[in-house]
Amino acid sequence: MIYAIFIFNNKGNPRLTKFYTPIEESDQQRLLGEIYQSVSNRTAASCNFLESSLIAGKNRIIYRQYATLYFVFVVDEGESELGILDLIQVFVEALDRCFNNVCELDLVFKFQEIHAILAEIVSGGLVLETNLNEIVASSKSQMPKSKRSGGLNIGTTLGSFATRF
Repeated sequence: MIYAIFIFNNKGNPRLTKFYTPIEESDQQRLLGEIYQSVSNRTAASCNFLESSLIAGKNRIIYRQYATLYFVFVVDEGESELGILDLIQVFVEALDRCFNNVCELDLVFKFQEIHAILAEIVSGGLVLETNLNEIVASSKSQMPKSKRSGGLNIGTTLGSFATRF
């Protein structure tokens, strides 16, 4: 079972937090800090798996760093570490396809879409879908048309505005 999913930037600011087990809010804040510290202090040559007992007894922290973002999954001992690393890769690729080269600002300003994409992949701590094409198609069908096309095209908008005057 997946207990929690986090995305942190390299300064420790959480960009996505999703808990699948009930935890008090004060404990959530403490957990975020502890998990970020344990992940960020590791060297690039270190393994991407950590043993932990932070949530619901014995569990594992599995993470992957992409540029300035850490994608972190806290799972029970029954989950496959390599399977979760693959799931992180699927999640990142789905974000990349839905937002055309996803960046940290997308995580900040389009958090509802990010949570919707995550809900296509994981629900209640259980993996629902791993097929990237299915995830992207379902997510794009749920997004409003303006958001699917990437929002306003500022260049076109300003160009059409300038030709009117």
